[in-house]
Formats: sequence, C-alpha cells, structure tokens
Amino acid sequence: MSKIEIRTVEVVQYLQPLREGGSLPGLVKADDDFLYVLKFRGAGQGKKALIAELIGGLLAQAIGLKVPELVFMNLDDSFSKMEPDEEIQDLLKFSVGLNLGLHFLSGAIIYDPLVSIADSLSASKVVLLDSMITNIDRTVKNTNLLNWNKELWLIDHGASLYFHHNWNNWEAHLQRTFPSIKDHVLLERANHLEEAAKAIQEVINQDKIREIISLLPEDWLIDETTSLTTTERRAAYVAFLSSKLNKIDVLVKEAIHAK
Repeated sequence: MSKIEIRTVEVVQYLQPLREGGSLPGLVKADDDFLYVLKFRGAGQGKKALIAELIGGLLAQAIGLKVPELVFMNLDDSFSKMEPDEEIQDLLKFSVGLNLGLHFLSGAIIYDPLVSIADSLSASKVVLLDSMITNIDRTVKNTNLLNWNKELWLIDHGASLYFHHNWNNWEAHLQRTFPSIKDHVLLERANHLEEAAKAIQEVINQDKIREIISLLPEDWLIDETTSLTTTERRAAYVAFLSSKLNKIDVLVKEAIHAK
C-alpha cells in the first residue's frame, strides 16, 4: 500500500463564505493557484472537526471512495484585518495557523437520493465507513455527498467520531455499534454490504489506521479540557477505529437489519 502524503499550501486569497455549512467554511485560493473549501480551526467544533474531517476523508480514500484532495492550509493574520464582516473577521482571526482544505469541485451537484448517481458497492462502502466513524451527518436532510463528473464524491466528515467531544468516557464507545445508520441516505442502495466489508478489510488494518492518525498535526491534538496527552489521544483514535474494524461484521448485520 502506498504511503499517504498530504500537501501543505498557503492561503493567498479569501473569496467568500459558504453559508450552506453550519461551520461557515470559506472558498479560498491557495499559492498553487487552485481553489479550496477551507475548514476553519476557529469554527464551532474547532480542531476536533478538522481531526474528524481528516480521518474520515483519508479512510474513505483508502477504501477506494472519491474524496476531494485534502490539504493542510496555512492562514496568516492579514486576512482578518481586511475582512469587513465581524463574524467572518473573528473566524479568520481565531483560525490563524494550520487549517484543513478540500479541493473545490467546480460544477458539482449536491446528491439527491431520488435522481443522483450512486452504485450499490460504493453506497455499501459509504454506509460501512460511516458506521465505523460514527458519522451522524449523512442523511436525506443533509447528504454531504456530491455528484461530479458522473461520480459520487464524499465531503464533510466533521460530525464524525463524536466520542472525542468527551474524553472522560471515550472507552465506553469501543464496544458500541451505530444504530443511527438507519437514517443513512445511502442505506437503501447499499445492497453489497458483505462485499464492501471484505474490500475494506483488504486495505484497512491497524498499520493503515496508525499511519492516518500519525498525520494529525500535533497542534490540533492540544486540548485543555482533558488530562490525556497528545500521544494518549492518538492511541485512543487508533483503539477506537481498530475496535470498529474488528466489529465490521456486526456493523454489516446492523445495517442489513436497519434496511
């Protein structure tokens, strides 16, 4: 398996807020001349949303799903000084440093379960991925899916891994499944769950999980609300994802029952 590499780019222009998202991401231009959707460290769920976004996106890519390129994005303090909107000004000010960007897919269409494209195997992989990362935010009301170039693309995993919002009892989540899968927008199309589980097990193991967690910037892991060290928190993410991988057959059964 190839080594995961993430580029780091500099934000050179803040273009506009994208008000569809609750966390007010922004459309920006980087020094590589590409456009990105920038997820801000200073937004509501802060660095934990960026952690969930990075882990979810990299796992999706590893199992063969389409995700816009993820990049680290440096934001300097000059942008907040030029922004007239006070809400966005504060967001930019509190987001100076390393943020996360997704390559902007120009012309992409928001996924509509009635008319959009999603083959059964891909749908099954998405359902199991979201079960593993406890993604509560892929429903009919908010699909967080796009169709681009007649393919299914995944965006916005920031609401995943909700165990990390309370480190005092994170270990209680290790044995849990994901009953919320019953509300998943792709569940109806997920008719190859056993095949998808095998495909996931072929490419995801503890080494791959450790590699993904090793890519989390140390700065994002600093959290004054817990006594856990950054090393201990990395180990917790590995333990959580490994426990879900080990229970993937149970997650398959849960999804089939939900159907």
